[in-house]
Amino acid sequence: MPETATQTKTRELTFAEAIREALAEEMRRDSRVCILGEDVAEAGTPFKVLSGLVEEFGKERVVDTPISEPGFTGVGVGAAMTGLRPVVDIMFGDFLTLIMDQIVNQAAKIHYMSGGTWKVPMVLRTTMGATRRSAAQHSQSLHAWPSHVPGLKVVLPSTPYDAKGLMKTAIRDDNPVIFFEDKMMYRLKGPVPTEEYTIPFGVADIKRVGTDITIVATSSMVQVALGAAKLLEGIGISAEVIDPRTTWPLDERTLIESAKKTSRAMVIDEGYYRYGVTAEIASVIAEGAFYNLDGPVKRVGAMHVPVPFSPPLEDATVPSEQAVFEMARELCGKS
Repeated sequence: MPETATQTKTRELTFAEAIREALAEEMRRDSRVCILGEDVAEAGTPFKVLSGLVEEFGKERVVDTPISEPGFTGVGVGAAMTGLRPVVDIMFGDFLTLIMDQIVNQAAKIHYMSGGTWKVPMVLRTTMGATRRSAAQHSQSLHAWPSHVPGLKVVLPSTPYDAKGLMKTAIRDDNPVIFFEDKMMYRLKGPVPTEEYTIPFGVADIKRVGTDITIVATSSMVQVALGAAKLLEGIGISAEVIDPRTTWPLDERTLIESAKKTSRAMVIDEGYYRYGVTAEIASVIAEGAFYNLDGPVKRVGAMHVPVPFSPPLEDATVPSEQAVFEMARELCGKS
């Protein structure tokens, strides 16, 4: 499913509207696509992303479930194995802790263990991101967990355009896909084509071209990186901002080639700093561009603490434009 390159007609949609439009279009295109989860029907989820879908497709295809994430995720795995293409909605990404057996030991392994006889074409969409004042159990970014597991594909869109195109690709994929949406981005607006399009997995997007430093950022951190790039421009540093869009498959080639060009690189992710996405991507760049780098690959991630409820403390735990700016300036020798 190649990314459409000739779109001419666009309109402004929010991130949430782009997700909803992708789901509606795929449900109209394929009667096997269904949605199940807590409060997905009449309530449209707590973030109202799915509002209106139950009115169009009915309660047989937009199914409110009991409050049992392991139960309805298991139902989703079974439904996918037997011919449907379910989208399982997990209200908060923190609740991945409840469904690791269904995702890691079942969905990710069935195709392999059955010798290719079975497949699990299921999308598990969930949220990530702090600064919503939801405290430690509803604010984590745990996308590194499924990225670690063979058999799972992991998607982190950063714009409405990417959100729609990647969601459509996820629904059409024959593998289980974990689709993370930053809850703080649902009101972010951006151009989305009116024509049909999909975005292939494993293809990074260069959000901003630069020559002095490569900044790799995921999900909402792309917007932070772009803000930092503007600050850097003010002191004469040209930053290239790259969004991997999927942590697996990972477009290693684009990341490495950019680092070779700029000779400096840093990675920003809202997941925990230790043993996380920043470490994996930094390792890829360090190995692939070692002889072209003028300094170590730097990383910025969430602090290694539970997410605080206190607003000032919570804000301090996640990467900011200023923190990225300061690190990039130092890496470029302009501190």
